[in-house]
Amino acid sequence: MRPELDSEWLETDGLGGYASGTVGLVRTRRYHALLVSAATPPTGRFVLVNSVEARVTTPAGVFPISAEAYAPGIVEPDGRLHLKRFDAEPWPRWRFVLPDGTAIDQAIAMVHDRPVVCVTWRLAAARGGVTLAVRPLLSGREHHALHRENPAFRFEEESHDGRLVWRPYPGVPSIAVAANGAFRRAPLWYRNFLYAEERARGFDHLEDLASPGEFVFELSRGEACLVLEAGVPSPADAAGAGAGRRPTPGAAALSRALRARERRRRAHFPSRLHRAADAYIVRRGGGRTIVAGYPWFTDWGRDTFIALRGLCLATGRLDAARAILIEWAGTLSDGRLPNTFPERGGRTADFGGADVSLWFAVAAHDWLGAMQALGRRPSKADVTTLRRTIEAILTAALEGARDDWRVADDGLLAAGRPGSQATWMDARVGGRPVTPRFGKPVEIEALWINALGIAAAWTERFREPHRRALAAFHERFWHAAGGYLFDVVDVEGRAGESDAALRPNQILAVGGLPFPVLEGPRARAVVDTVEARLLTPLGLRTLDPADPAYRPRYVGDVAARDGAYHQGTAWPWLLGPFVEAWVRVRGGGAASRREARRRFLEPLVHHLETAGLEHVSEIADGDPPHAPRGCPFQAWSVGEVIRLSRGVLASTRRGAD
Repeated sequence: MRPELDSEWLETDGLGGYASGTVGLVRTRRYHALLVSAATPPTGRFVLVNSVEARVTTPAGVFPISAEAYAPGIVEPDGRLHLKRFDAEPWPRWRFVLPDGTAIDQAIAMVHDRPVVCVTWRLAAARGGVTLAVRPLLSGREHHALHRENPAFRFEEESHDGRLVWRPYPGVPSIAVAANGAFRRAPLWYRNFLYAEERARGFDHLEDLASPGEFVFELSRGEACLVLEAGVPSPADAAGAGAGRRPTPGAAALSRALRARERRRRAHFPSRLHRAADAYIVRRGGGRTIVAGYPWFTDWGRDTFIALRGLCLATGRLDAARAILIEWAGTLSDGRLPNTFPERGGRTADFGGADVSLWFAVAAHDWLGAMQALGRRPSKADVTTLRRTIEAILTAALEGARDDWRVADDGLLAAGRPGSQATWMDARVGGRPVTPRFGKPVEIEALWINALGIAAAWTERFREPHRRALAAFHERFWHAAGGYLFDVVDVEGRAGESDAALRPNQILAVGGLPFPVLEGPRARAVVDTVEARLLTPLGLRTLDPADPAYRPRYVGDVAARDGAYHQGTAWPWLLGPFVEAWVRVRGGGAASRREARRRFLEPLVHHLETAGLEHVSEIADGDPPHAPRGCPFQAWSVGEVIRLSRGVLASTRRGAD
């Protein structure tokens, strides 16, 4: 396999930590690093080991097998000159061939449920006189920040349990390194690393890193190993933790044992999409949650509930789904679930998303359905918790507990307030929402009607609200002149005013939810219009290209990108609801499913070989060639591909993933 050099790879630890980089070795984002650890899983991420500089000495000379970019645009060393092959399975692996024919294999594997990365190098064929020198490049910074040279960095190492330990700053997780090579202490600052993607995105893009010294390995004698671990306790803390703790094995034995265990774990996944799904399911406290995307998102409510149906239910991970739903049910406050949690840096919990709690109802309903389909009976306590949470959500809206989330006289849900961001289209520029959608947004009403229908199955008191909301939807949302659904009615609270912008949100009235809100000729017209004007190979555009506000590409600085985020940019996750709607309006037969798989799913499966390898990107440009943009590893994008492959389109054939 030889993907593009700027394609990105990802390894995760099941705790919110990760390792990531590019196929071509050069780090292009501040987030690219060998060891990123979540101090408070899945939040509180610290970049600990940014990279290693590696050089091989043979009788023919010294050759680099790593690459770093420095300002103003210099790559030194440039190991890309010797890179011949890359493979993503079972973890990222590179083959280098030096001018004298020496071939070296490098691999990076992260261990599940432990903040540990194994980096190894070995000769592909026996050859004498070959040594390897590896310099770790460290920071110890918060993962959104950048690091600059400063006198506070602690270069001094500790020797602990057969490993070297660095504690770069107070309050930052430690870095432990086990190696089967000799360490030579030689502290250095490396200045002005250049991150091209950060520069292109309008962010600060220069960084300094600290290197305490180098490890030297006799590569001719066997495999070279570095085992990097975050958060090792101090000797005093370790002594107080209890006597009799087994010493850490040597680096080579430890690396072999960890990789063997990890290889066995990965072998149990039936497909690469199942393994991709596993990257996003992580711990939160004593429960589980879903990371919205790597490398910069943590867990978001909306993303969690949308992604769960593919990542967990379609892959048969019903126990993980249950843990996630129960964990999130415990966050209910005044009838709402949060979209985000507090993080370091002062961000507070966000309860402003009008759709978040409604997506929870859908995810809980689908989990209960999946349990029933497999003949499994959820516990009475779990059913009670989920139902009470859903009832509390609906009751809060019906009783008008909040002025930005209340049922109006027509039975529809009025969402948002001036200046707010109540829907998933939540970008802001200059402090103002780009797509405010304050009023009664079409997908909020589809979700509201579905949530009422779900609860009405076990309690009669939601049946009349469900009937009223459904009738009002049919009366108020059809845009006869356009042949599709209004995006918002009662815009900004002005009764009778409707927004006719052609957006993809309306597709959720036909597909993507348990119960279609719109059926018959109007549903077919919506699907045909969306297909004709919004469909791209990588998702649905967020605005009709004929609209004067359409933005064809997601490029430029923060303001330019945020201005395009929901104004034309295509989103892969929306293909899930679209394809389900497309199949539904054609009767759901085998022929339509086969055609949908060929036309809509296969381009997404092909995307697994580009951008974020084995994953699906967050977004893509609205205009051809629809370049992937945004977060390269996105949970709901991957989740919807799995939901299509294993669920919506599964009756034709399995295994395309």
